[in-house]
Amino acid sequence: MQVFETAIADIKVFKPARHVDSRGFFSEVFKESGLREHGIDVRFVQDNHSLSKSTGVVRGLHFQIPPFAQAKLLRVTAGSIFDVAVDIRSGSPSFGRHVAVILSAADWNQIFIPEGFAHGYCTLEPNTEVLYKVSAYYSPEHDRGLLWNDPALGIAWPVSADHQLMSAKDRTHPVLSCLPPYFRHEQATNTQG
Repeated sequence: MQVFETAIADIKVFKPARHVDSRGFFSEVFKESGLREHGIDVRFVQDNHSLSKSTGVVRGLHFQIPPFAQAKLLRVTAGSIFDVAVDIRSGSPSFGRHVAVILSAADWNQIFIPEGFAHGYCTLEPNTEVLYKVSAYYSPEHDRGLLWNDPALGIAWPVSADHQLMSAKDRTHPVLSCLPPYFRHEQATNTQG
């Protein structure tokens, strides 16, 4: 498995090996001990799978607050996405900054996002499927969001506000300056090293 660092050390991009032959391929896409080797010690409890039928579907920016905060390990099995994680940990040297990467079925890459980050993505192809593991169960009472196109975040989304497709709920999330301090930098313990 190849590992790529990002501009925020706690976020890592992985590319599992694919063993290809005339039948197709085999790939070990998740290995707990492999993540641990790279400083990620997290227990995943739920898998989620989403399908977005159109290009320009924006989902996010989402997070859950403690005690149901979620770390995520996310990959694309069909199509591609512009994936974004924003640091919302008070006291973090990268507070308000983001990492953006392209994840695709063709590249076979995946991203680890620890607790304390708002996460979202925009589909770059029709019929894009995203699978992701989370470290806490979904809890509607702890579900929160950050406005996807807050100018203070400086995210260069590949779709304009006039052409995106998103839920009504995602259009009403607060901007970063109005977000309560749900996370403190020292709380993020899912990555060590």
